[in-house]
Amino acid sequence: MLHRRRDWISLLIPLGMLLAALALRVADPTPVRTLRLMGFDTLQRLEPRAYEPVPVRIIDLDDKSLAIHGQWPWPRTRIAELVDTLSALGAAVIAFDIVFAEPDRTSPRQLVETWSDVPALQKLVENDALPDHDEVLAEAFSKARVVTGFTLASGRPSRSPIPKAGFAYGGDDPTFYLPYLAASVSNLPILEEAAQGNGSFSVVEDADGVHRRVPLLFRHGERLYPALAAEAVRVAYGASAYKVKSAGASGEQSYGERTGITHVQIAGITAPTDPQGRFWVHFTEPRDERFIPAWKVLDGSADPAEIAGSILLVGTSASGLKDLRTTPLDPVAPGVVVHAEVIEQLLLEHFLQRPDWATGAELIYMLVLGTLLVVVLRLGGPIICAGMGVGAVAGALGFSWYAYTEWKWLFDPVFPSFVALAVYIEASTMNYLRSDLQRRHIRRAFSQYLSPDFVDQLARSSSELKLGGERRIMSIMFSDVRGFTTISEQFENPEDLTNLINRFLTPMTRIIMESGGTIDKYIGDCIMAFWNAPLDDPDHERNACLAAMQMMRGLKELNVELMREAEESGRSYIPLNVGVGINTGSCCVGNMGSDLRFDYSVLGDEVNLASRLEGQSKTYGVDIVLGDKTRDGVPDFATLEIDRIRVKGKREAVVIHTLLGDESVAAEPRFQELTEAHAAMLKTYRAQEWDVAEQHIETCRGLAPELEGLYGLYDERIATYRTQSPGSDWDGVYTATSK
Repeated sequence: MLHRRRDWISLLIPLGMLLAALALRVADPTPVRTLRLMGFDTLQRLEPRAYEPVPVRIIDLDDKSLAIHGQWPWPRTRIAELVDTLSALGAAVIAFDIVFAEPDRTSPRQLVETWSDVPALQKLVENDALPDHDEVLAEAFSKARVVTGFTLASGRPSRSPIPKAGFAYGGDDPTFYLPYLAASVSNLPILEEAAQGNGSFSVVEDADGVHRRVPLLFRHGERLYPALAAEAVRVAYGASAYKVKSAGASGEQSYGERTGITHVQIAGITAPTDPQGRFWVHFTEPRDERFIPAWKVLDGSADPAEIAGSILLVGTSASGLKDLRTTPLDPVAPGVVVHAEVIEQLLLEHFLQRPDWATGAELIYMLVLGTLLVVVLRLGGPIICAGMGVGAVAGALGFSWYAYTEWKWLFDPVFPSFVALAVYIEASTMNYLRSDLQRRHIRRAFSQYLSPDFVDQLARSSSELKLGGERRIMSIMFSDVRGFTTISEQFENPEDLTNLINRFLTPMTRIIMESGGTIDKYIGDCIMAFWNAPLDDPDHERNACLAAMQMMRGLKELNVELMREAEESGRSYIPLNVGVGINTGSCCVGNMGSDLRFDYSVLGDEVNLASRLEGQSKTYGVDIVLGDKTRDGVPDFATLEIDRIRVKGKREAVVIHTLLGDESVAAEPRFQELTEAHAAMLKTYRAQEWDVAEQHIETCRGLAPELEGLYGLYDERIATYRTQSPGSDWDGVYTATSK
C-alpha cells in the first residue's frame, strides 16, 4: 500500500507541475510574455525581412540638416518650403512624424504680441497686416497630400484630433478591444484642417522596452483613429475609410468568445493584427537608401526620382531630438523607421502574424508532450524519455522556424521547451527519489546475506524480490582447503583458527567478486561461487578460470606470510593448499527458501558435478579441475585433459581437465611440447600400450615437474592394470570411489 501511494505521488506531482505551467501560460504574466517575445526576436535576428525597394522614403531631419538650417524647431516657413519642394517633385504623400502643437514662436505675429506696449506694432496686429507662419504652412499643406501626426496617451481628457477618415466594421465593436486614451497632443487646428490625413504616431513598447508591434487603430474617447502609417497608405491610394474585422465578423471564427480584432483593411490591403489591433513589424536590417536628408531637398540636390510617387515620412535620426526606439534588430533605431517599415509591409502585403489559434495549439502541445514525458519516464526509462524530450524540443524549434520562414507565422518554441524540460526534471527527480528509497530499503534488508552485486541489482529492480528462479548457463566454482583438520589441530585458541579462516576467505572472496562472481555460501573453509547470475556475464567461463588462477597466486602470498609467522612463534609450518573445481552448464538460479527467509542460490546437476570436480583435484594432484564445457569456453587457455571419469553419484562419464595458465602460457613452446606428449600418453594409455604410455609419462615429467602427482597416479594405474587387465572392452573411463 505504501509503495502504491508513493507511485501515485511520484505521478501526480509532475502532472500537477504540468497543469501549473499550463495555467501560468494561460495567465501569461509579463515574464512569460517577454520570454516568448524574445524568442520571436531571435527568429528575426536569424533571418530578418529582406529589403525590397518600394516607394517609401524618410525625409531625415538629420544632424547635418540641423547644422545647416539651425536647431529644431525650424520656422514653419521652412517646413512649408520643404513641403512645397516635395510636392513639386511629385511626392505621393507627405506624412509628418512630428506634431505642431503650438504656434510658431518665430512668426511675426507671435513676436509682436510680446511687444504689445509698442503702439505702432500693436496697430499692425489690429489691422492683421503681419504674416503668420502657421498660415503659410497650412497653405502649403492644402496644396499637397499631407498627413499630420499626433500622439495619444492615457491621462486627463484633451482636445480631440480632427478625424479625416471613416470606419466600418464587422463583428464586435473594435473600441471594446482598444485601450482608452483620453489625452492627446495634436496639431494646430489650422494645420489639421488643411491636411488630407491625420494619424497617430504613438508607438507603445513592450515590457522589456522593445518595439515589435505598431497599433493600426487607436481609441480616443469613443472615436477610432488610424495610425500614421495606415493613414499615409490610405491617402496615397485615395481611400476614404477603413474596414475593421473583429471576432464574430463574416469569415471569422469566434466560437462565442470575444477574441478581439483580427484584420484592418486599408484601401484594399487587408492587414492582419493581434486582438488589440497591433501590427507585427517584420524588420529589415538598417538601410541607408531609405533616407533622404532634408538639407538635400532644401538645396535642390536630392534625386527627384527617389521622391516622385513615393510616400514620404518627415522625421529625424538626430540623436539630440531623442526620437530613438529599440527594435529586435537595432537598439537605437530612429522612431520614423518603424513607421516606414510598416508602410513597406503594407505596400508589399508582407505580413508577419501570430495566428489567433496559436496559443491554443501551444497549450495542447505542452499538455500532450508533458503527459507523454511523465508516462514514458515511468514505463520506458530516462534514456527513452530524454530522447523523446530532445526530439519534441527539436520539433518545436524546427516547426517554429519553418512556420516563420515559410508562412511568416510566429509560434513560441521557448515556453513549451522550458515546460518539457521542467516536467522531465521533476518527473526524473521523483522517480529517482522513489527508486532511491526502494534501493535503501532493499540494501538494508538483503546486504547481510546476499552478494553486493545482487543487492545492487535488486535495488535497481525490486520486482525480482520473489520466490522462484530461472534457468541459465552458468559457471560454478567450489574451492576447499586440503587437510584443514590437520591445520586446525595446531591452534589451541579458537580465535586464532577463526583469524586464519578469515585471512584466507577475505582475499579469495575479493578475487571472486572482482572477477564478476557471486558468493553463494561459505561452508567452513569451502567457498561456493558462480558466474553469469544475477548479472549477465557472456565471458563467465573465462572470468571463473581467471579468478581460480588469481586465487592460487593469492594463496602463495598468504603462505609466505604464514610461514614467517610460524617461524616467529615456534610453530611448525603447514602450508595451505586449495583445490578448485569449476563446471559449466544449465542451472536453476534464483531466490530459494521460504516466505520468511530466502537466499539467492543455484541448484542443479551441474552444481553437484562442480563439487565433485573440486574433490578430484586432490586425487589427481592438480590445483584446478575444469569440466569439459568450461574448457570449451576457454579454448586459448593452457589446459590439459587429465581423464575420463565417472564421478560418484553420476552414471555418465565426463571429461575433466586441469588449468595451468592463460593464453600467454599456452603460447609457450614448452607447453606446446607438453600438450603433444600428454595427448600421446593418454592415447597409448587408453589403448593399453603400457610401455609406450610410460615412456610418454617420463617425457611429460621432464616438461612439467609440477604435475608429478598426476603422472605418479598414472604410473600406479598402469602398474595395477599390468596385473589386473581392464579387459579388451575397456573404454578408458575411471570410476571414482570417493567424492
